[in-house]
Amino acid sequence: MSVCKNVVPRIPHMLHGGDYNPDQWLDRPDVLAEDLRLMKAAGCNVVSLGIFAWTALEPQEGVYRFEWLEDVMTRLFENGVYTILATPSGARPAWMAQQYPEVLRCGPDGRRAAYGSRHNHCPSSPVYREKTTAINRRLAERFGRHPGLALWHVSNEYSGECFCPLCIAAFQQWLQERYGTLEVLNSKWWTAFWSHTYTDWSQIVPPDKCVNALSLNWKRWVTHQTVDFMQNEILPLREITPEIPVTTNLMGTFPGLDYHKFVPVCDVMSWDAYPAYHDRPEDVSLAVQFSFTHDIFRAFKQGKPWLLMESSPSATNWMPVGKLKRPGVHRLTSLQALAHGADSVQYFQWRAGRGAHEKFHGAVVTHDGSGHTRVFRDVAELGQTLGQLDALVGTSIKPAVAVIYDWENRWAIDESSGPRRERKDYLETCVSHYLPFWQRGIPVDVVSMDADISNYSLVIAPMLYMVKPGVTQRLEEFVKNGGNLVATYWSGIVDEDDCCYLGGRPGPLRKLLGIWSEEIDVLYDDEAVPVKFGAILSKEYHGRIFCDLIHAEAAQVLGEYTGEFYAGRPALTVNRFGAGRAFYQAFRGDDAFLDEFYGALAAELKISGPLGTSRLPAGVTLQYRGDAKHNYVFALNFSAEECSVPLDGINLQDVESGECVSGELLLTGHGSRILQVNG
Repeated sequence: MSVCKNVVPRIPHMLHGGDYNPDQWLDRPDVLAEDLRLMKAAGCNVVSLGIFAWTALEPQEGVYRFEWLEDVMTRLFENGVYTILATPSGARPAWMAQQYPEVLRCGPDGRRAAYGSRHNHCPSSPVYREKTTAINRRLAERFGRHPGLALWHVSNEYSGECFCPLCIAAFQQWLQERYGTLEVLNSKWWTAFWSHTYTDWSQIVPPDKCVNALSLNWKRWVTHQTVDFMQNEILPLREITPEIPVTTNLMGTFPGLDYHKFVPVCDVMSWDAYPAYHDRPEDVSLAVQFSFTHDIFRAFKQGKPWLLMESSPSATNWMPVGKLKRPGVHRLTSLQALAHGADSVQYFQWRAGRGAHEKFHGAVVTHDGSGHTRVFRDVAELGQTLGQLDALVGTSIKPAVAVIYDWENRWAIDESSGPRRERKDYLETCVSHYLPFWQRGIPVDVVSMDADISNYSLVIAPMLYMVKPGVTQRLEEFVKNGGNLVATYWSGIVDEDDCCYLGGRPGPLRKLLGIWSEEIDVLYDDEAVPVKFGAILSKEYHGRIFCDLIHAEAAQVLGEYTGEFYAGRPALTVNRFGAGRAFYQAFRGDDAFLDEFYGALAAELKISGPLGTSRLPAGVTLQYRGDAKHNYVFALNFSAEECSVPLDGINLQDVESGECVSGELLLTGHGSRILQVNG
């Protein structure tokens, strides 16, 4: 357990609130007054303001209308509600698009986007950067000393690409700075293939289809330029209000941007989570996936709490099927975020708008305008619960296990022209290696390949296809010093420019893993190859999709294939390297194999959850969070069935009811409880 500094210093409580759009209701003062009453009733203490309010703030170029915003912020603060104040760059006003067409993005065909939608601005446009800086400076000057200002919310859900001449020129300049000369770039990109050798920087244009190194570097540049745009937005905020933290709301494992690059820019990380548990409540895999993503955000700042910036209190309008959340699910998903390090539960949106694209998106206050709905009661009851958790604010946990999930590795795998077009499933594979720990309540950090891994006991690196400079050295040092590494098939294949390593797979990892991969068999979806083990595992399992044909060099063989022409070849190995061990899983195993393998490994390494290394009932997880004084366990049941969890001598106390719990812990279907460890 560990204690972190409160991520929003002005609010020493769990944040509870959501996106609020009073600019849509300025002609209805009765509605704005009722909002204040309902916020109190719901136990809300914070709202996000101004996210898409640029026209309301600057109706004409250089003409600012801040009075309404100041009035709203002041009345909110007088009623105990703080403001997360947004910069409005996520949707530029119509007058700007009309007067300065260069602010609009171009598609791959070079055509300007028509005005409309949101986030279709050009991140390289000097005009757009100038205009965003100007309004941000005005906002900071006007509201920087307002007692209700708690946090800056910069833009909204950054995303997308621009192919305009400004962006192409910036991309070419970035490449020159990265590679120095065309000779170096051509060599690293292997451009002699298909006669793609470049003789002038101006010849390098963004790809309209997968072109390996070009595509990979274009994605890197898009992230670079987006972060650079964000930094430009932040400059006046940092200058005028250095004491107010800055964040931007990200989108989980969104593939378009490498979120690790945003970490140095943000004071606190936040993301918008919309799990569709209500669509298929029996599908526990979705719960695992969202826990995995929550743990990415906890690990971004080495355990510092993060913020759940958006979630739906009910249905959403953009999912294929907008079913309602079943009873208990809103509380369950909210506490899931807290269990994995969030210091907030916030919604999109507070009050449903009457028109436009998101009028049917879930809201705390629906079109009936009352506090008498089922959804409002769910939110108000959660508000009461959050009000009892002040001792949890700022706390975190230090896991002994890390899973490496890396955006650049994902890009390289997804865009690779082999060994399969589909079912490479890098993200899904990382989640499957995370699952056995979730099922035991063992906390896990999810980190990039560039992360410091020295303080973990076990590091799992599924499908580490790309190995960037410095990664091998960190992994070797980790294992040499007593760490345990698990690597898998399709690792150590290419360098940072997607060029294959020579000298045999797994490239730079060959010495550490003690194996040589001669070739890899790729199976059809309905095929499987049996695998048997010695004493380490009790059953026969099957390899699917990927079966790596390896030779044990320094490694010891723990399991082998018993089918296909490679029967008798190693399927699972371990190599002793210094004081530690490096395991290699040569095949894609199913959940049953991973569960037994990691269960045995966790028991051996004495890595445990609240109930040791015992597997919990299906769909249930227990997650630790707290500090030396307050040791909490979040008990979460993502199945629709009531269940009982044996406590094996552990004494707990229900934080909300005060009930002492021992012997067994009862959880209703979709039930959730917050418990404190006694003694």
